[in-house]
Amino acid sequence: MWYQKTFTLRARSRGFHLITDEVLSNLPELRDVRVGILHLFIQHTSASLTLNENADPTVRSDMEAHFNKFVPERAPYYQHTYEGDDDMPAHIKASLLGASISVPISNGRLATGTWQGVYLGEHRDNAGARRLVATIQGE
Repeated sequence: MWYQKTFTLRARSRGFHLITDEVLSNLPELRDVRVGILHLFIQHTSASLTLNENADPTVRSDMEAHFNKFVPERAPYYQHTYEGDDDMPAHIKASLLGASISVPISNGRLATGTWQGVYLGEHRDNAGARRLVATIQGE
């Protein structure tokens, strides 16, 4: 069985956000999958998806702090600057982290580890809602 759905995440501030519950609420179809894969793809070039710590929110703030230091704004060599100081760094961060993740499905649930959750990396200061394409393959 194959299933695909596009849905929109609500707009969020810049930073790393745990979105597992929002993803699950948009995909009740997961409950019918005994074994399979969920592939999530974000249709944007200045935001990313990743899996990481789902319990301690300081991990998310540390991730934001690290990426802001690792990929600074206003670097003198950036040429793509007409959309704001945060735009080119947002593109770089999105490329480093990636636009998609795949998560196993077991007995109607995501087979993540105990401390894993789905993160949205929002890399723009004033971004809007973000679209995800979810593809489920399974039985």
